[in-house]
Amino acid sequence: MAEGPVRTGTGHGPGTDGPETGAPGFGTGLAWLLDHRGLSATELADRAGPAADEVRAVLAGERPGEALLRRLAPALGLHAVDLFVLAGATVPDDLAPLDTAAAQPASRIVMDAVHLPPAGRHELLRFVRSLPQEDRRSRFAPEQPAPLADGPGGRLIRMFRYRNLNRSGLAHALAVVTPTYLSAPTYGVIGAGGKELTPRLVTDFAALLGIDARELALLTGVVLPETPQPAAPEAVDAAALLWEVRRLSAAQARNVAELANSMRAEPRSEYRVNLPGR
Repeated sequence: MAEGPVRTGTGHGPGTDGPETGAPGFGTGLAWLLDHRGLSATELADRAGPAADEVRAVLAGERPGEALLRRLAPALGLHAVDLFVLAGATVPDDLAPLDTAAAQPASRIVMDAVHLPPAGRHELLRFVRSLPQEDRRSRFAPEQPAPLADGPGGRLIRMFRYRNLNRSGLAHALAVVTPTYLSAPTYGVIGAGGKELTPRLVTDFAALLGIDARELALLTGVVLPETPQPAAPEAVDAAALLWEVRRLSAAQARNVAELANSMRAEPRSEYRVNLPGR
């Protein structure tokens, strides 16, 4: 059986003791994930289609190619774009959000949606899914105020960029949906590898990404000192909305943001921090 990560951490936000330390390679993280699920390389290969020796090569440290990552993602129950980012691979254009300009309304949609009752959140999600798919007019080019490190912090921030959340949007959305309340520049430091990831931060990132916190911790090499509680229903719906909105144009996303805000009770311009925990 593969040995899991050995680093430990505590706290509410990122650590303040300096830059993040060594992180597992993709193959190591994948091995820990398979061990956690009780899956062998052969069983994963049977699900994904590639030969078992291809999977074993990745587990041994070989970089996976695009075709293999596309096949592994559904076999692992992960979004393909997330697996590309976690593997440190270039994300193909067809897996990127449709419109960079939809970033601002994307965070507003999440922030307003979590203030709705369950029926309202589900109605909004159904509406988003019913919208027609528009054509891509340009390559996805997210705001890049600073380069991202090739480590766990950089990859997690990159995962949010491929949810069409910039640093400001991430700060606002996480503050409303989870206990993590940090400034936008702090996420830049995390992305640059200047701050350690902590169990609290990985758990809250996982909630907004819609990924099991224990599995995201394994893939990033962060030890969770205790089994986290399941994500709150508001966070589950926020993650689903954030994923669906990434396929919208800026105009469509603005319309959804206006609808989400109009569905709220007064005062519609106020936002409660860590709403699910209240």
